[in-house]
Amino acid sequence: MAATTKKTPPPPSTTAASACCTDHRRDDQLLDKSSASLIKPPDSIPQPSTNPPPAAKGTGIPLMLRTHSTSHPLDPLSAAEIYVAVATVRAAGKTPEVRDSMRFIEVVLLEPEKHVVALADAYFFPPFQPSLLPRTKGGAVIPAKLPPRRARLIVYNKKSNETSVWVVELTEVHAVTRGGHHRGKVVSSEVIPDVQPPMDAVEYAECEAVVKDYSPFIEAMKKRGIEDMDLVMVDPWCVGYHSNADAPSRRLAKPLIFCRTESDCPLENGYARPVEGIHVLVDMQNMEVVEFEDQKLVPLPPADPLRNYTPGESRGGVDRSDVKPLQIIQPEGPSFRVNGNYVQWQKWNFRIGFTPREGLVIHSVAYIDGSRGRRSVANRLCFVEMVVPYGDPNEPHYRKNAFDAGEDGLGKNAHSLKKGCDCLGYIKYFDAHFTNFTGGVETIENCVCLHEEDHGLLWKHQDWRSGLAEVRRSRRLSVSFICTVANYEYAFFWHFYQDGKIEAEVKLTGILSLGALQPGESRKYGTMIAPGLYAPVHQHFFVARMDMAVDCKPGEALNQVVEVDVKVEKSGEHNVHNNAFYAEERVLKSEMEAMRDCNPLAARHWIVRNTRTVNRTGQLTGYKLVPGSNCLPLASPEAKFLRRAAFLKHNLWVTQYARDEMYPGGEFPNQNPRVGEGLVTWVKQNRPLEEANIVLWYVFGVTHVPRLEDWPVMPVERIGFMLMPQGFFNCSPAVDVPPSSCELDSKDNDVKDNGVPKPAQSVLLAKL
Repeated sequence: MAATTKKTPPPPSTTAASACCTDHRRDDQLLDKSSASLIKPPDSIPQPSTNPPPAAKGTGIPLMLRTHSTSHPLDPLSAAEIYVAVATVRAAGKTPEVRDSMRFIEVVLLEPEKHVVALADAYFFPPFQPSLLPRTKGGAVIPAKLPPRRARLIVYNKKSNETSVWVVELTEVHAVTRGGHHRGKVVSSEVIPDVQPPMDAVEYAECEAVVKDYSPFIEAMKKRGIEDMDLVMVDPWCVGYHSNADAPSRRLAKPLIFCRTESDCPLENGYARPVEGIHVLVDMQNMEVVEFEDQKLVPLPPADPLRNYTPGESRGGVDRSDVKPLQIIQPEGPSFRVNGNYVQWQKWNFRIGFTPREGLVIHSVAYIDGSRGRRSVANRLCFVEMVVPYGDPNEPHYRKNAFDAGEDGLGKNAHSLKKGCDCLGYIKYFDAHFTNFTGGVETIENCVCLHEEDHGLLWKHQDWRSGLAEVRRSRRLSVSFICTVANYEYAFFWHFYQDGKIEAEVKLTGILSLGALQPGESRKYGTMIAPGLYAPVHQHFFVARMDMAVDCKPGEALNQVVEVDVKVEKSGEHNVHNNAFYAEERVLKSEMEAMRDCNPLAARHWIVRNTRTVNRTGQLTGYKLVPGSNCLPLASPEAKFLRRAAFLKHNLWVTQYARDEMYPGGEFPNQNPRVGEGLVTWVKQNRPLEEANIVLWYVFGVTHVPRLEDWPVMPVERIGFMLMPQGFFNCSPAVDVPPSSCELDSKDNDVKDNGVPKPAQSVLLAKL
């Protein structure tokens, strides 16, 4: 499923910004620039000063000037580093034929061991936190420099159909603009047998061209009244794994076909006319159609007059005229501070990362808690996989069970965001750099959005005797990106709150994947959207991987997971009034014991606790995972897609941290013939969890029974969960949020009814 995101390829010689951030610049490899250039200000934010920001007021984004401008160990690869990694691997090819056959699926930072990150944060990068690695008399000497950064590459050989994984040490990366040189060193390379790597947008475009040029396909379309191939849309889908015919010995795609009605209208909703009855199988290695059958002639649905979603006149409708402008104004600038990929806001601090597969990654999440200093919450937060299984047993819908991260890549399909539309207010954008299929470097500008949002009421109390009230507005910091995978859009958010909460949220929108109906036909496996059109029922599942570190210093593995169920007390001497209920806790002692499901009837939630740190009441400090709405797969246990997605069978999995355990369905789910690879296999080790470096894998989903109101473009549907402090603080951390200026209490801002100001209530009436 290919996205149509516009990407800007920088020349390889360009001085590289951070692989995720427009702010970052290389150190001595760059031309001399002022320290102010460390931050490229976003639109509408004035150029910040090189001086430290004043305490009370400022404009733009305050800078934390850094003494060391080399890349932090967790910074995504810069464009120059990607270029060096690709050139190093290509040069290592044994023959010109091997080098010419290399296709670069993914080039990412090989994230270092956690002690390297701690060393960097303690002594090499601001805000310099030596307490992370306190020095002891006679202890280890602090090294003068950090280890070289490394890149990990997934390379597909188009000639041999082999997939290999390379690790390259980025020994030296110099800016070519200074006449410098670059050098990388191959650390390891390994051919991974019996796998297929993710598909690439270049392959999707080639596949569409091959199918549209295939004579039997052209004839089949003529039977359906279509002779203009420019009207035809071919969406290649990975075949999944249903039988040995889908084995990874071939690189296969099974396209879905659609057809527009107007060739001169690029924004026409082509998904409104699905073409059914045509079976096409494409060999993506050799780019040829290997199977074709016009199985049955299903008439094309008539053009739906409600199919388009463009502005009024262009879709034959009229837009609303009563929507007044809504502006977000922060006259003193935003409250967050950014230095490279490092973010500070309202006692929170963390680092922003980005990968082609996961998209946005949040590193090193911590909270500054007064005299207790920096308190860690998590090492790494990300959305690591998603699966979309469809519930129609008919061809071709039963094969629609996309692994949008593992088969395509959420990050690679990200958008370049637009101010005022995708994000609103004072915004800091971050760019993302990727390799393309042939090894060039491409940039998605404004890929990640960082901004503050008003979030309604934070807390309030009014004393009924005196009439005096205290009220605080809530504010949150949102970090997000949006991607398109064929017909659907997914917006991924991490929200940080002033009361210590962290919210993970996914917003689903885009266009339904439709099927065509014969005249007079109806199907119970979907909803009729328009004459001849129906939308099959389906589910969307997301997996959040959370490497937790609640109150842990670097190197400590002192967390455990407690399951909490609220239970009703049995009637008897302890419950004579039959009103009693209580929260019952159970420690999840091992990985096999920690395969759990949501239970809203028991208000079930899970707490990650530190086993050694207590709050003022003597209770262990912790953070709890509070589920939102959720579901489990509605397919039978024998469903073919569950071979690759067995991790969907439970809402929560807990594992001990292992560096190579990153993806719940294994690294290569595309055409994967192995049953239960990934989480299901890892937990069979049954490692102890009573005091460990805990990794939470939370699986959350939504069952989508389409509505007519989801057409022609689906209004956003939200799903997610919350991480909330549970005994982590000694009282509410939001009690120190200052009052807001009550501008709306002024008469000038009172809303008038028919031009007459609203009467003010008397104090006595307000009390009553």
